[in-house]
Amino acid sequence: MASKERSFLFRVREALDDLHPAERRLGDFVCDFPGELASYSASELATLAHVSNATVSRFVKRLGYDNYEEARRHAREEKQTGSRLFLTTSTDAAGAQSLGAHVAQGIANIEGTFAGVTDAQIDAVVDAMLSTRKVWVLGFRSSHPFADYLQWQMTQVVENIVAIPGGGQTLGEHLVSVAKGDVAVVFGMRRRIARMDMILAAIEKSGAQLLYITDEGVPHRQSAAWHFRCHTLAPGPLFNHVAVMAICHLLATRAIERAGAAGRTRLRGIEAFGDALEEL
Repeated sequence: MASKERSFLFRVREALDDLHPAERRLGDFVCDFPGELASYSASELATLAHVSNATVSRFVKRLGYDNYEEARRHAREEKQTGSRLFLTTSTDAAGAQSLGAHVAQGIANIEGTFAGVTDAQIDAVVDAMLSTRKVWVLGFRSSHPFADYLQWQMTQVVENIVAIPGGGQTLGEHLVSVAKGDVAVVFGMRRRIARMDMILAAIEKSGAQLLYITDEGVPHRQSAAWHFRCHTLAPGPLFNHVAVMAICHLLATRAIERAGAAGRTRLRGIEAFGDALEEL
C-alpha cells in the first residue's frame, strides 16, 4: 500500500515536471479536478482527460501506486478532508452558475442550519456570554474572520471578550488562562487545522462552556455545551458561509436585546467616546 504520509495531490504536483506530454496533460487535469479520480473509473477518467487508458495506468504508477484502485482510495480519503478542489468537477468549470442558483442555495443553507438551532439554545449561549468572567473566540483559516467579526460585534455589550490568538501570538499563552465557567466560541469550518481536537479537548478540560460552530460535515460533539452545524453547500467552487454569518448576526443581536439596561449604558458610552474622539 502506498504511504499516506504524502497527500495524493502532493504526489501529483511533485511528479508533473517529469511526466511525458500525455501524462502531464492528465496530471494537470487531476490537479484541477482531483475529485474526478476519486469518483470515476480509470476508463472514465481517461475519457474526461482525453488520454488513453494506458496513460492512466502509467500515470498512477509514476505516483507510486500499485494500481488505479489504490490511487483512487487515497484520493477518496483526501476528499474527506473537505478541500474544495475535490468538490469541483470539470462539468462545473464549463460554465458559471447563475445568480439564482447561488441565492437559492444560500437560502437553503440558512433554512437547513436554523432547523437545527432553537431559540432556547441561542438564549442560553447569549446569557452565558453576558454573565461569564470572560469569552474567548477562536478560529483558524476561513474561520478566522468569523471569530474576529463575532468578537467585534459582541464587544458592544460583552466587555471581556477576546479573539485569539492575536498577531504574533501562540495559543498556549491564552489557553492557560481559560477557566471554569468561561465561554469559548470555536469556529471549525473546513478545512480544520490538524490539532483542532486537541484544542477543543483542552478547552473542555478547563471547565469552560464550549460553543462549537462548524460545517454540516462534522459529527455532533456531545461534549460541547452547544454545537451549531452550518450548512455550506454551494453551486460553485467555494463553500457558502452565509449561514455562518447568520449565526453570528443572531448571537450579536440577541446579546444586545438581552443585555438590557446595562447593555444600553455600555452602548451609550461607546457612542460618547466615538463622538468625543471624532473616530467616526
